[in-house]
This record gives sequence, C-alpha cells and structure tokens, in this order.
Amino acid sequence: MNALKNPAHRAWLVLVAATGITWYLGEIGAAGTAAIVAMLVIAFIKGRLVILDFMELRGAPWFWRILLEGWLIVVGGLILLAYWISLK
Repeated sequence: MNALKNPAHRAWLVLVAATGITWYLGEIGAAGTAAIVAMLVIAFIKGRLVILDFMELRGAPWFWRILLEGWLIVVGGLILLAYWISLK
C-alpha cells in the first residue's frame, strides 16, 4: 500500500483508531482514574500527531516544536492537577 508510506495518512489512521477507542470508553461508561489518564494520554498522542503531521511541524525549528508540544504538556498537566484536586 503506497498510501501508508505517507506520514499524514498513517497519522490519520492512528487518529481514527484513537477516536474510536475514546468513543468506546465513553460508551461503556469507563470511569475512574485509570480511564481519565488513558483518555488524556490518547488526547496527548492525538494532539501531538496533529501538530507534527498536519501542521507540518515535524521538520520545523525546535522553538516551534517545543512551544506547541510544551503547550500540550502544560494543558494536560493542568487537567490532571484539577482532577487530582477534585478527588480530595
């Protein structure tokens, strides 16, 4: 398959699969810390794929990659922190 040689096509397939997994977790009513962390990890992977492959920053200067990937880490960390605080 020549289509899978294109990084954007591979990223698209991963994004579709990840969306299906998170949809399934929601459908079965997955709850708890493990489900929350799993969904955040999937969201991070999806965000990183969009940044690197669809925004074409894979070959961009390091400053832009660090800025955008750092933003993903900060937002994900803040969401986890808010979840952790809400448990107390």
